[in-house]
Amino acid sequence: MSGCLASTAPLADAALAQYIVVACALFVIGLVGFLSRRNMIVMFLCTELMFQAAAIAMIAFGRYHFDTSGQVFVIFILTVAAAEAALALALVVLLFRRRETLSAEAWSELKE
Repeated sequence: MSGCLASTAPLADAALAQYIVVACALFVIGLVGFLSRRNMIVMFLCTELMFQAAAIAMIAFGRYHFDTSGQVFVIFILTVAAAEAALALALVVLLFRRRETLSAEAWSELKE
């Protein structure tokens, strides 16, 4: 029986590596988008993309180690992402009503 598990271990390692590469690519795309764009809606979408990249990595590691804690933690990530999306939408609507623009530079005077 251990021979069967030993023969599938390289396949599991390769699958984990593929999921981690996808998660890293999504995270980098989200980070570059967040740092390069000045539209607040695009910035919030990029943070959601980074949340999803972290969720993919946690699910992949949880599946690799046969542990459900990765999937449970993803449920909390999705809850936080949903709350963040609701707050972001409310903030974007409020800011758009005040300035008629969604550019982050229009709100730079809020810095201390």
